[in-house]
Amino acid sequence: MQVPNEFSILGLSEESLKAIAGKGFETPSPIQKLALPVLISEDCDVIGQAQTGTGKTAAFGLPILDKVKSGDNKSVKALILVPTRELALQVTDEILSYRGNRNINVITLYGGQSISEQQRRLRSGAAVVVGTPGRILDLIKRGDLTFTKLEWAVLDEADEMLNMGFIEDIELILSHTPTEKRTLLFSATMPDRIVKLAKKFMHNPKTISAGNNQRPTSLTDQIYFEVRKGDRFDALTRIVDIEPEFYGLVFCRTRLDVDEVTSKLIELGYGAEGLHGEISQAQREKTLKKFRKKHLNILVATDVAARGIDITDLSHVINYGLPQDPDSYIHRIGRTGRAGKEGTAITFITPDEYRKFMVLQKTIKSDIRKEVLPRPQDIIEVKKAKIKEDIQGIVTTGNYTEYLGMAEDLLEVNGPEIALAALLRMAFKTQLDEKNYAEIRTFKVDKKGTARLFVARGKLDGMTPRKITEFIQKEVQIPENKIDDIAVFNEFSFITVPFDDAEKILAAFGKRKQDGKPLVTRAKDKN
Repeated sequence: MQVPNEFSILGLSEESLKAIAGKGFETPSPIQKLALPVLISEDCDVIGQAQTGTGKTAAFGLPILDKVKSGDNKSVKALILVPTRELALQVTDEILSYRGNRNINVITLYGGQSISEQQRRLRSGAAVVVGTPGRILDLIKRGDLTFTKLEWAVLDEADEMLNMGFIEDIELILSHTPTEKRTLLFSATMPDRIVKLAKKFMHNPKTISAGNNQRPTSLTDQIYFEVRKGDRFDALTRIVDIEPEFYGLVFCRTRLDVDEVTSKLIELGYGAEGLHGEISQAQREKTLKKFRKKHLNILVATDVAARGIDITDLSHVINYGLPQDPDSYIHRIGRTGRAGKEGTAITFITPDEYRKFMVLQKTIKSDIRKEVLPRPQDIIEVKKAKIKEDIQGIVTTGNYTEYLGMAEDLLEVNGPEIALAALLRMAFKTQLDEKNYAEIRTFKVDKKGTARLFVARGKLDGMTPRKITEFIQKEVQIPENKIDDIAVFNEFSFITVPFDDAEKILAAFGKRKQDGKPLVTRAKDKN
């Protein structure tokens, strides 16, 4: 199996490179490019500043897997602290996907799960522990979890753990770890409290930032569709079919996706070819030549394979898979809307990607409009119009004389309308049959019920439940009875409001900052 070159130059082991290749990834994200060489070849603590969903887990997980000795599961070598149960499970799954054949036990510890089962798993041995602060601290106090041989301590999404009131727990956990270890801190923002934490527990850390202030082009109309993962291909064909002059790039996350999407398109008769890192240079040039001459109207590619493609008149860029970071999104959609021509960038969002997509949208500070996929009947009408136009074009050019004899034979036994209708049915039945379009199931993000919000004001700021209510109402017209379950602590508070009102509050307070973060943010589940 050919190993992606961009990963192979970062110092990773062969086992890790095989795992990456097996997952189909070809190019590291910005935070991975910056962090991996440092974590692999140096011995320093690291502060990494990067948004959620930018590939941080691989950035710290791969070096840990490479450094931990396979088969040595008698004591914990790496501790990864995360704010929520959901993230703990996600981080564990991703690390396991890169483990390959190495005998490195990875376990997840979080609240809401049987503690006796977690105790049993700890007794069985684990080299890597991923967990939420509350449960980790509980197991430390019970004597089930010790870190005498700990080599790595990772704080993932540190600012979110601050928001949730976990900082004191984290400090207590770190106090139970050896001084001689590597401490890695990843955070989207760096509020003062996080800086203080870093100074207290880290030794001359190297700071790595994958931030980018690039903005998407103003000539690009940005749209997203909510689509279940299994329906993305049918959604893609609808987009292509509704646009008679479609000429675009379809971006996939992995080469495996490129191969699958391309083969399906070709089977259905679309003019499509694919590009990824395992395509030879000769084949790449041949494909690009065909695409530039518009002998193909769909090019399916990974990010790395699309580099160097300078085609200015694309009508569409489609994110078949959500980009791994904001930079990738900006680079992708920047390929349309060039040379003064307007273009359309479309992103498919699956239910499990919605939170990551919202973070991406805030990061790039750009409005991405939600739309509904075209209906089969709408597509059929567009196709009918195109067929009429094409037929009229043939009539105008006079390029039909060799068929006049057949036409006269048909008209001897049929009226002209019947003969033409029968001919159209024979030629276009498949294209004009709505039954050929699979049903696409819709999903909606749950906007019912309530939302829990974090307010960066507390007792030390003179706040009481009444003052918290007034603080919110000063910015947003919301009835007092809709602000419920108010909890005021020394440095922060929590409130519960209806989901729709939460969106209004978050929008209103989005520009008001404290320690570099909005005064009001969405709280996370402490489990």
